[in-house]
Amino acid sequence: MNRHTTSSFMAPSAPRKRTTMTIRPEYLADAKRLGITVSEAAERGLRDAIREAEAARWLQENGEAVAAANDWVEANGLPLADRRLF
Repeated sequence: MNRHTTSSFMAPSAPRKRTTMTIRPEYLADAKRLGITVSEAAERGLRDAIREAEAARWLQENGEAVAAANDWVEANGLPLADRRLF
């Protein structure tokens, strides 16, 4: 599976893998008190971190091309701008 397809972590019924992690005790106590499922919260946080890292990587890899395209539009205007209905 590549980064352009739906990742397994986005599917609610995707298989899970057991792991061990350390968490501050006060966070665990608060989560339990509030009825927060630690594994689900960790999964959401990890998913968000992955999305942010992938977006940053994409911007780093493609930032020059995006800037060049923006510069071209600034210098030449939008292609087919005279055909726009708005």
